Amino acid sequence: MLILGVNSKPKLSNETFALLRDIIYAKCGIFFPEGKKYFLEMRLVRRLEEMNLKSFEDYYYFLTYDSQKVKELHNLFNSIVTNETSFFRDLPQLEAFRKGVVPKAMEEKAKAGGKTLKLWSAACSTGEEPLTLAMMLMEDGVQARGWNIDILASDISDNVLKPAAAGVYEKYSLRNTPDNYLKKYFQQNGDSYVASSKVRELVKYRKVNLIDSIEMRMIKGMDIIFCRNVLIYFDDNSKKKVISHLYDSLNKGGYLFVGFSESLHNITRLFRPVSIERSVVYQKV
Repeated sequence: MLILGVNSKPKLSNETFALLRDIIYAKCGIFFPEGKKYFLEMRLVRRLEEMNLKSFEDYYYFLTYDSQKVKELHNLFNSIVTNETSFFRDLPQLEAFRKGVVPKAMEEKAKAGGKTLKLWSAACSTGEEPLTLAMMLMEDGVQARGWNIDILASDISDNVLKPAAAGVYEKYSLRNTPDNYLKKYFQQNGDSYVASSKVRELVKYRKVNLIDSIEMRMIKGMDIIFCRNVLIYFDDNSKKKVISHLYDSLNKGGYLFVGFSESLHNITRLFRPVSIERSVVYQKV
């Protein structure tokens, strides 16, 4: 039955919320508790409008039975993912990356005869994080010392990957960027800033669902993974699955960064917490 709210817009019932929540959880691991019902309703009402559907029940049946349901799932993911990010976000972690983790990773790779540093920015959103990492490595002369830099940047949302690859940003995204980086690695174009091609060419973008075992199996040999402010969207079971996948993607001794507010303490014992430059980093044992 269609439940109408303010201005005769469809309202998400508790029953349909539970059905849609279960689909989202099964497909991408993101869990919406009861307190997030309004958020989901607000995000999905536009999908109903664009598809000319009259109710959330109609949308549920489309996702369940329609021949175009797989394509619509991509639109669903794009609608519910929050893409708040910026360049040089959480600087203490980046200092731990630059001063502690990178030298250690390069030392271990050199012992094995390797000269390529492989990084992965999981849930990269519009690309600020992987480009920050690329700029820091360039600034420290990693390439000048004969090393290759290989950065994979992924997200579940199609909507963010295209602008990420384009490398065009508004001033707000660059609010934490040091002036020397801004002058050296960006070109101003009106009110926007375009990342240098020599930075962008270090990053390859790919659509990846972190709980999809098949997709994740294709990503191997990483030295350092950033998966920050992502686990907060998952319940414990999904967290364990994602962390297990990330573990498999890392080389032995590789490093994992999660968000400041996130911890692996009750999730897994596969990683060893290491204190570097006032930040906790997780190392594969």
